[in-house]
Amino acid sequence: MIRASAPGRCGIVGNPTDMYGGSVLSCSVPCRARVTVEEADVLTLVTNGQELILRTSNDFVRRDDLFDLPKVALRYLHLMNARLRITYESDIPFQGGLSGSTALLAALVGALLEHTGQHLSRHYFAEFIRSLELNRLGVMCGYQDAYMVTFGGLNYMEFRDKEYYRSVDEEVFATVEPLASFVPPPLPLVLAHTGVQRLSGTVHKPLRQRWEDGEPEVVEGYRRIAALARQGKRALLTGDWEYLGHLMNDNHAIQRDLGGSGPENESLIKAALDAGALGAKLAGAGRGGTIIALHPDPHSLEEPLLAAGAKLIIYPEPVPGITVERS
Repeated sequence: MIRASAPGRCGIVGNPTDMYGGSVLSCSVPCRARVTVEEADVLTLVTNGQELILRTSNDFVRRDDLFDLPKVALRYLHLMNARLRITYESDIPFQGGLSGSTALLAALVGALLEHTGQHLSRHYFAEFIRSLELNRLGVMCGYQDAYMVTFGGLNYMEFRDKEYYRSVDEEVFATVEPLASFVPPPLPLVLAHTGVQRLSGTVHKPLRQRWEDGEPEVVEGYRRIAALARQGKRALLTGDWEYLGHLMNDNHAIQRDLGGSGPENESLIKAALDAGALGAKLAGAGRGGTIIALHPDPHSLEEPLLAAGAKLIIYPEPVPGITVERS
């Protein structure tokens, strides 16, 4: 039996410039996608009380349901004739802006690679997952998600020379700098999920097109956001929470003015700031999903955020990235 799991993540400062050669300060969340792979008589997928047997190539056709991710992973890894029982679940909010789909894909691929005896370096694994999500699932995505679910922790990441997509074997690797050992826990951060589901690609695609068209407001905006992440690293390491909150607010103002936010996001961000948060912004792509707020006592924000419509409260913490075990 093989067990694999991977965490979600939240962008503190710098997102979404991981799509534009920028910089991001990001932290994992204590929610994980989990996969179990066992030998079986027939290839079977099991999740949420549902079961699907895959016998023919027609069974691998994507149907926009909970079985699409393992179908893509199995097809890509040439395991359509494998005799396995694959069980998977996740406590990361579905389409919640916390990289839930990427985490599940990583756990699936990690478990299947272990089954085939293949072992990839973490950087290559992250690029492999990102390429699979983009090219086989058609999700317009950056690199933060794949790197964070792979590495976990609290990281400052540089994505220089990664503003344009290349094949997985041509991509330069991102720079991942772990910071958790330098920042005493707990982090003064809280996440509030709006309950609104959205695909990150539907948010990123219009802005990506505007950036590729050279629209000055978008190009300059993302250059500024990347610079905020570099300043955010210093603020985080020195414990200058007031300044980090200021950077988060600047990050959000730029992304909001470019059209990357939504009414549910704005409602929760306002509630957090009105309750004394030093900063609040999108934790992911926006237009739904999840917001992140900074407060010296983050638990004090829970009540006002729930009153403003938050469906789930999560406290970010550095946890391990993908783990794979065989028993």
